[in-house]
Amino acid sequence: MKKLLLLITLLPSLLKADPYPKNQHLDIQHYRFQFELSDDSDKIYGKTSVTALFKKAGMNSLRLDLVNNNEEGQGMKVTAVMTGEQNLEYTHENDVLTILFDATSVANDRMDFVISYEGIPITGLKIGPNKYGDRTFFSDNWPNKGRNWLPMVDHISDKATSEMVITAPEKYQVISNGLLMEESNLGNGIKKTHWKQSVPISPWLYVLGVAEFAIQYVDDFDGKSIQTWVYRQDRDAGFYDFAVPTKHSLEFFTDYVGPFQYEKLANIQANSVGGGMEAASAILYGDKSVTGERTTRWRNVIIHEVAHQWFGNAVTEKTWDHVWLSEGFATYFTLLFREHAYGREDFVAGLLDAKDRVYKFYEDNKDYRIVHEDLRDMAKVVTGQTYQKGAWILHMLRNQIGDVAFQQGITNYYSKFVNGLATTDDFQYEMESISGQDLDWFFKQWLYGGGQIVLDAKWSYNEKKGEVTVDISQVQDDGFLFKFPIEFGVYMDGEVLPKIEKKWVEGEKVSFKFSVDQAPVDFVIDPQTKLLAQWSLTAE
Repeated sequence: MKKLLLLITLLPSLLKADPYPKNQHLDIQHYRFQFELSDDSDKIYGKTSVTALFKKAGMNSLRLDLVNNNEEGQGMKVTAVMTGEQNLEYTHENDVLTILFDATSVANDRMDFVISYEGIPITGLKIGPNKYGDRTFFSDNWPNKGRNWLPMVDHISDKATSEMVITAPEKYQVISNGLLMEESNLGNGIKKTHWKQSVPISPWLYVLGVAEFAIQYVDDFDGKSIQTWVYRQDRDAGFYDFAVPTKHSLEFFTDYVGPFQYEKLANIQANSVGGGMEAASAILYGDKSVTGERTTRWRNVIIHEVAHQWFGNAVTEKTWDHVWLSEGFATYFTLLFREHAYGREDFVAGLLDAKDRVYKFYEDNKDYRIVHEDLRDMAKVVTGQTYQKGAWILHMLRNQIGDVAFQQGITNYYSKFVNGLATTDDFQYEMESISGQDLDWFFKQWLYGGGQIVLDAKWSYNEKKGEVTVDISQVQDDGFLFKFPIEFGVYMDGEVLPKIEKKWVEGEKVSFKFSVDQAPVDFVIDPQTKLLAQWSLTAE
């Protein structure tokens, strides 16, 4: 027997606990990552300064993630740990660096540690040739690969400010988060580059790109630089491709959501990602992103990654279970920008494409839910549903509470959690507060339950009664039933636009009747593209 989704008790509090050993009494406030890079070897020499706040008295150790070296000679080897002039004891086992110190902390005590280490990264920092055969160094930390080359608390919830200080052969240009503080030739063919990120961000967002770049300072937005960094061979094509729509999208998201938080926005061609990676203030795009044609595909990737600067970067999900707050939001806000910039038809085309992807995934994943518990397997953090279904959930929510309440709710949510952490519960609270609606049913069925709506619909016209009858059956075979509003479009002779009839479906089978002045020439379901559903519709 099918079960009503409203009775499902898959509440957030019942999801499995995040397995990461997060210490609620510890807050990493700042990292200073220093590296020596060479063309002679893939080995990197690192020195990381960590500023830690101990919130509780009596603490005498600091746990950081750092992948050990392995039998193949890859991974990191710690050579020293210090605080001030004092050498500290430490253990480095099972990819965990534990620093021990004698003096126990007092409440709200800050300490600085310096870790020296070396090694060849297994992953996280890709060292090797780009598509032109030129040597490059590019980060790829998502979702928890930063620990392969950076000693840190490698968990999405631990936000900190950071610096990246690189010495490398002088032929290279270096890009990272934040503002450029120094670029100096040191002699002997070596150059030092120092970037500083003054806004706290999550660990996977720390970025490094080292290559022979062509660099363009395209424009500025709100006094902040918009930049393009592409391979030297792609200078002309890359400068053309990335010139738009970055500024336009920055303006739109600022007006719709709230202020852009970071010191610059750089679009960077890289070989460590395939599509785009939204690192704060410094977005990476794949080798093939530069075409010289401003293709629609890469245009939409740019918009998506810019949207992430608000959702995912500035407001970050507290755990990966809530990753839809990043990917679903960036996907939907890409569509909202497309509607703003390119028109309603482009927006609807994007929605319909997303719907097709949702149902293609659904064929083999009937029980998949958006807020999940896959944290033990980082390969399952996201699926296409996180993006496309997440976007559709926001679209249906917008139609449920109205455009004005939706935008104000988004603004309130962003303002409250900017540069902090949020959960799906937090977002639901803001949307309920602004709309005055109890949205528990909506969030439970769309985010904490599986299934998709599949409808069998029949309509008929009774000339004698001047009445249209519609019979709707939910026929999905996934065991879930949904509650949802549905719109019907009734087209009359001589009318361009349909008459809209809105009804609520609740239960497996429902029937609706409504009066019309004449025989309809056509009858459609969801004429304004508001419902994530598939259906068959026949006339009787």
